[in-house]
Amino acid sequence: MAGMDGLGRLFDIGLAWSPVDSQTGAITGKRICMEMGRACTIVVNKAAGTANDDPVFTLSQHTAYTGGTTSNLVAISYVFVKEETALDNDESWAKVTQAAAATFTGDGTSAKSQVLYVFEVNASQLTTGYTHISLNLADTGSAGAQLCSAVYLLHELRYQRKPVNLSNLLNPGAANA
Repeated sequence: MAGMDGLGRLFDIGLAWSPVDSQTGAITGKRICMEMGRACTIVVNKAAGTANDDPVFTLSQHTAYTGGTTSNLVAISYVFVKEETALDNDESWAKVTQAAAATFTGDGTSAKSQVLYVFEVNASQLTTGYTHISLNLADTGSAGAQLCSAVYLLHELRYQRKPVNLSNLLNPGAANA
């Protein structure tokens, strides 16, 4: 028998938001529960857009999978970035550092490029009583379409399972919909 797949053993994947034009309004990221893993890597894939419409991301924490209390999560002290006019997998990662904050803004040239952004969040960074996170994206302006999508990679899983037996990432313990 072949080895166990990475999905279920090393990580689980959830959706922050589907591909959407970030210039049609602010994007509220879906929530993901941090109780089933020790960390979450958030990967944002942004298409090229128009100059000066750089993305502004905000990391939030929540006390429940719906409703509850929401506050900014001051946990972004660095972001890994791959940026090029047309990403083709020959790029190197750049580590962009900043004072810990809940927001991160593109570098002033990223609007015109295709970009991969990677945010790392450890469950231990959440304030006591908070169980969920989400990544939001502010409206990037109206100069032209700028498609963007994001996924959550929950890793250091609490329980390793076959992919078909993985827990509900929004509300663990509830039946998968």
